[in-house]
Amino acid sequence: MKWIFRVSMLGVLLVLGCQTVETRQGKQVVILATGGTIAGAAATGTQSGYQSGAVGIDTMVAAVPGIEKLATIKGEQISNVGSQDMSYEILLKVAKRINELAKSADVAGIVITHGTDTLEESAFFLNLTVKTDKPVVMVGSMRPSTAVSADGPLNLYNGVGVAVDPQAKGRGVLVVMNDQIHAAHSLTKTSTTAVQTFMSPVRGIVGVASYGKNDWYSTPPWKHTTGTEFDISQVTQMPRVDVIFASMDMSPEVITASAASGAKGIVIAGVGNGNMNKASVDAAAAAVKKGVIVVRSSRVATGLVGRNVELDDDKLGFIASDELNPQKARILLSLALLKNNNAAAIQKMFQVY
Repeated sequence: MKWIFRVSMLGVLLVLGCQTVETRQGKQVVILATGGTIAGAAATGTQSGYQSGAVGIDTMVAAVPGIEKLATIKGEQISNVGSQDMSYEILLKVAKRINELAKSADVAGIVITHGTDTLEESAFFLNLTVKTDKPVVMVGSMRPSTAVSADGPLNLYNGVGVAVDPQAKGRGVLVVMNDQIHAAHSLTKTSTTAVQTFMSPVRGIVGVASYGKNDWYSTPPWKHTTGTEFDISQVTQMPRVDVIFASMDMSPEVITASAASGAKGIVIAGVGNGNMNKASVDAAAAAVKKGVIVVRSSRVATGLVGRNVELDDDKLGFIASDELNPQKARILLSLALLKNNNAAAIQKMFQVY
């Protein structure tokens, strides 16, 4: 169902249909719903177990008092899945829809509701593929909609508040959670259950959101949105890239098996500064010789992976991930492989994106 809110001098009127109207603020925000805990429901308000993606976008918005005063709201249900089941198929659909919506002069900004488990990956993908300077904001929650003190309604309210803020323009895809505004490049999930789960430990947050009002601290310095070279308008399938977790005395066979079973790229979630044991280094180097792109990232929460620091990347043919964690390195490498498989060119991408 598509719906909008109309605000007039006589009050708030819920109007069903596909027509477009303006609020006194003259701003329209489209909410694209994909599911997640923010759309979750449980039998009681105090149990930890729940069904993700159980409620639709109209029900979610109805639970946010006053949101219609921020903008004209138009909702679309793209999917309704837990973010563990988020896929490139859905993300490509979301990115293409955003690019289509952003062409409309009536649309001030776009909000995407999403589960938190893979939110950072989806945000980074959209940050590299969306072609607009208009605000694109992602929100989620750590508690289902039925929970006592559910965090989803305020996150959605603040997300719309960021989406209609002119100062949000040109900052790339933003994530609004727990009163904080994060850049897609930097944020990561740090707790399995805590409401304050998202942090940007290396670069810090972009700003704070408080009941629809925002205080901005910085603008992300990396290339994004309209400044990227990635065009997914005709893309229907993404190249396969595997992530392999490094550990003490790890078996090199997992790298060999990944390369042999069709991976076009491999990201190593390495120990320390993107390292791995000698047997695994040799297996990764052999994969490179067979045409597989290998990126060294790190399983460590903060810091960057530098080129030619502990390993001779020039000699081995590896790519250093710089600040990108393994899951985001996978996103960038998959997009890079749409264009070429030249290691030198892809290394430059990791330095600018």
